[in-house]
Amino acid sequence: MSSLNLTPTSIIVLGLVELAGEATPYAMKQGAAASVGGFWTLQHAQFYTEPERLAAAGLLEEKRERGGRRRKLYKLTTAGAKALERWRAEPTAELTELRDPGLLKLFFGADPRPLAEVQVEAHRSKLAEYEELRAADPGDGPRGPWLALDAGIAHAREWVRYWSKLAEE
Repeated sequence: MSSLNLTPTSIIVLGLVELAGEATPYAMKQGAAASVGGFWTLQHAQFYTEPERLAAAGLLEEKRERGGRRRKLYKLTTAGAKALERWRAEPTAELTELRDPGLLKLFFGADPRPLAEVQVEAHRSKLAEYEELRAADPGDGPRGPWLALDAGIAHAREWVRYWSKLAEE
């Protein structure tokens, strides 16, 4: 296995394959959209290039279907599982990278009130979506996704509070 710098994209691919057991790039793309896509964006092409890179490094096993569309299927190798475990075990002090179009508009002089009114509704909608997901928690299975969802709920509530205050001024 060659030495490889694991990027956030690498970790997402390894983690999604671990959760699925085996996955095509398309399945990874769908899995990301339904999970980490709520807080981490990726270009769709990365689900095709990154698994190949990780397979070349020995972190994923690649096999191709014999017939039909001959899709590539990826499975975590022992080395890939160990790399993912090492990454999970390392605490991080990195902070959130905030890329918010509303704040960018506000910073460059947008009228706060009409912007805030639209933002409040957008964040309320996202909060309702998150709370609906939270209500479906059966309480079993891995807790990581639910803990991340709790952070999303807290984040959305804070944005509703912030933009509501601006809308009232």
